[in-house]
Amino acid sequence: MASKSVERLLNVIMTIGSRRRIDRAKLFRVIPDYADAVSDQAAERMFERDKASIIELGLPLVAERDLLDENTVYYRIDAARSGAVLELTTEEYTVLLAASRAWDTAAAGGAARRVRAKLLSLGHDADPDLLRRTPRGAVESLPVLTPLLQAVVSGNGVRFMYRGTHGAPSERRVEPWVVGVHDGHWYLHGWDRDREAPRVFRASRIESFPAEAGSADQPRPEQIDLTEVLERMLDSDDRDSAVLRAAPFKALSLRDRAGASLEAQTFRLPDLPRPAVRRLLLSDIRWLELLEPTGWREELAEVLTTIAAMHEGEADLSSRDRAETRPRARIRVTPQSGDHLSRLISVASYVMSRDEVQLAELSEALGVSEKQLISDLQVLFVCGDMGTGWEDLIEAEWEHGTVRVRNAEPLRRALNLSSVESTALLAGLAALEPAAGQAADVVESARTKLLAVVEGTAERPEPPAAPTRTEITAATTADERAARTADRAEQVLTAVHAALRAEPGSAEARLTIRYSSVDRPGTSVRRIRPLRIETVGARSYLLAHCELAEGERRFRLDRIVELLPAGTSMSRPEPGDQPVLAGRVEGEVWLRLAPAAHWIAESFDAVELRDAVEDGAGATYARLVHPVLAPMVDAVLESAGAAEVLTPETLRNTIVTVAHGGAVRHAQ
Repeated sequence: MASKSVERLLNVIMTIGSRRRIDRAKLFRVIPDYADAVSDQAAERMFERDKASIIELGLPLVAERDLLDENTVYYRIDAARSGAVLELTTEEYTVLLAASRAWDTAAAGGAARRVRAKLLSLGHDADPDLLRRTPRGAVESLPVLTPLLQAVVSGNGVRFMYRGTHGAPSERRVEPWVVGVHDGHWYLHGWDRDREAPRVFRASRIESFPAEAGSADQPRPEQIDLTEVLERMLDSDDRDSAVLRAAPFKALSLRDRAGASLEAQTFRLPDLPRPAVRRLLLSDIRWLELLEPTGWREELAEVLTTIAAMHEGEADLSSRDRAETRPRARIRVTPQSGDHLSRLISVASYVMSRDEVQLAELSEALGVSEKQLISDLQVLFVCGDMGTGWEDLIEAEWEHGTVRVRNAEPLRRALNLSSVESTALLAGLAALEPAAGQAADVVESARTKLLAVVEGTAERPEPPAAPTRTEITAATTADERAARTADRAEQVLTAVHAALRAEPGSAEARLTIRYSSVDRPGTSVRRIRPLRIETVGARSYLLAHCELAEGERRFRLDRIVELLPAGTSMSRPEPGDQPVLAGRVEGEVWLRLAPAAHWIAESFDAVELRDAVEDGAGATYARLVHPVLAPMVDAVLESAGAAEVLTPETLRNTIVTVAHGGAVRHAQ
């Protein structure tokens, strides 16, 4: 059941909203919690907290003094401003509703929980066809995000426990400048008070709920580009333009950076720092060879030889067995009264605007269980206008799976989005945007209206930089972004969206594609029937029925390398020299990770971590369950020797084979 404070807030809103205005003294008499308070001062403090909650909820609560008696204060909810919220078209509302579903609201905290409820309170109907075609996004959802975003907006510092890559967690005191998404992960960039310098923190490594730490003292830079900040961490004076030889239709991201064709065997990368190039090449080393510069080529051969050597024979597991298991960080986020109250108001508003709604439909729209929804309706049932008697309580019923709400007109109103909630929604939009296709204009217009909400916040410091497509893709220059999103990507997206719009069963609902899989050499030709687009972090996937596989399969959109005529024969890849890395690793995988490779444990959702000190340095042991084989091998190679597979032996042997093959190519 709801807490007492939620019922009280609902009664206050109903009592004030049911009349033109009500004076403070009468309000204190008719609201039971105020009337029963232990003292007048206790009632005053309770009411002040409630006023702040109502305003934060997005309701325009107004206080006015009597012109003839300054001691009399009246309260009302400004009906004239009740419509001063987002003015959205049906299409804009639909993509925002899709964006709100990008969050795991159970883990993300208050802002994410309130967003969907407040959208539903707007009273719009979504376009079901557009909603079906809109990509399903997934944003990294963390309970620490709401207080971090709030700190940026309010100009306050925060303190939290943070586990960096080099040891045990320690308290950090930070003045946040920007909170944004890069390559699917959230980062905090701000002024570290203890180190007296700017620092970047990965939000997933924050192990306590951020607490306020006073007002910020350090001036916030006028312009902050999170991508540029992260790029500088891999910068180096050793820069050059690398020349590569690659298998046709492979190393696609490198081809995009170079602006090279899909079948070109040799191409040149733009001028980039050596550490960044080494990491990029190692992650795609199965398909390529570095030709120039010679010094970088020799270094690559040495790194691959080292990786192969460290995986020869059986691994020593004694250090892993002695290491201490790291307790999981458990950041409990208790739902706030504002979270629950916004949902209750949205339930009432949504149902009253439609006369009646099926329980299952309402449950799906709000993203809560039917059990939770019935609990919400039971709360509405015992609340109402306390100023006239029990006959003015809200009427709520849900018999036979049909929900009706009456006598709750004060709740039939749209709720304003706060700047923090708008920023959370912007992140959801950014997750959809790379695969938005023909809905891109709608996404952009919805983004513009949300930005107006964020930037229109009065008397506040500069708002956080809203997450954009730039912040959820790898760090690249403007020319490289243009190359990656040029003809091929646009043609694929346009064709996919056209197939999703087509009549099911029609020829237009099917596509013939050439697909370059990450787990095997060559390409395949497949006939598919697109079902929907999904985005996870910086990656976009197409779920489709595949005739070749005779079932549903997921295809990475950027690996659909070509659209082919409908009559093209289907085919599987020709066997090549490289090993086939299909499927998942059987059973568990244990890794030994040096600090530079800790990202692997996070990217593959390690189920257990153990910490040890070896030779004066920290080491982490990570246990993974059934990771996908090809990305697992690529990640170990990308770590440049900072990660070692301990078990199973079959995976160690695969690493040896791939690393040795790459070393031989670069040693010739």
